[in-house]
Amino acid sequence: MLAAVQFPTWIHPEILPFLPQFPLRWYGLMYLVAFGITYLLFKYQVKERGLGYSADDISGFFLAGIVGLIIGARLFGTLLYDPSGIYWRKPWLIFWPFGEGGRFTGFMGMSFHGGFIGAVVGFFIYAKRTRLDFLEWADMIAVSVPLGYTFGRLGNFINAELWGKVSAAPWAMVFPRADRFPASQAWVRDIAQKAGIALDGAMINLPRHPSQLYEALFEGVILWLVLWFAVRPRKTFKGFAVGAYIAGYGLVRFFIEYFREPDADLGYIIRLGDPSASIHVYSTPLNFSMGQILCALMIVGGLGFIAVMGRSSRRRASLLAAAEAERSKIQSAKKKLRKR
Repeated sequence: MLAAVQFPTWIHPEILPFLPQFPLRWYGLMYLVAFGITYLLFKYQVKERGLGYSADDISGFFLAGIVGLIIGARLFGTLLYDPSGIYWRKPWLIFWPFGEGGRFTGFMGMSFHGGFIGAVVGFFIYAKRTRLDFLEWADMIAVSVPLGYTFGRLGNFINAELWGKVSAAPWAMVFPRADRFPASQAWVRDIAQKAGIALDGAMINLPRHPSQLYEALFEGVILWLVLWFAVRPRKTFKGFAVGAYIAGYGLVRFFIEYFREPDADLGYIIRLGDPSASIHVYSTPLNFSMGQILCALMIVGGLGFIAVMGRSSRRRASLLAAAEAERSKIQSAKKKLRKR
């Protein structure tokens, strides 16, 4: 039996690992690539629709969204997901990009759901202040974001973080910083044997699902293909693409969460299955993590948004049709009076 796949030793979080005094990391670069791709796809749509907005309008809109994303992602990542409570006691550390010893670490600990909410708030505030059509712009953002998001998850993979649950699947991977398990436990020995890993110590590092790559593929590339080629060309009401993205992302992420290891200090928030199930191994579909709860809210929210906006669009169309019919009647009556 072949041994489990090892995380590539040639991959380093730092772009220049031989120059530690320059803290340039692939993770940060991947986010810049993500923003750049989303910007280009958005700009393409503005040109495609002949909307005529200036480069300053687009840049300002994106800047507001990026600022909101960073604030929201950091607030959620520190205040909601960190169990130590240090950020509640010392809130100035939330946006302090230096670790122990004054070494620059950046903002490690960013929540997608918080970033999503922050970006929406940023976009909305900018659109209202500049009197832009928020829903029109939001629809164009919605079909552009997933492809950029792909690179954010690739950044997580390069960092060898956010690994998935333990697995003996042929493509499961051993991440260097993942938690070790006692070789004395039967389930650990069983998976090690299936994965072809020798039990040569008291603690063993087992292979895991590369959930970052699952997310990059399904939440990124595949979701983008659906939105870009199936949703974008449709002549639907404003807000439809936004709702489709929210519900689509929530649905895909909900199922990927079954392969992703929950935060150890949070574990499963809802335990409808085995209440003693380990967070390290998939055992039941009835235990739900914090991520799945938030994704379920996204699914409901996205579908609800589509329903509300669709109803509003139909009502508006009905009122316009009634007004047009009334106008036609008035014009017809005027013509009859002129003939008399």
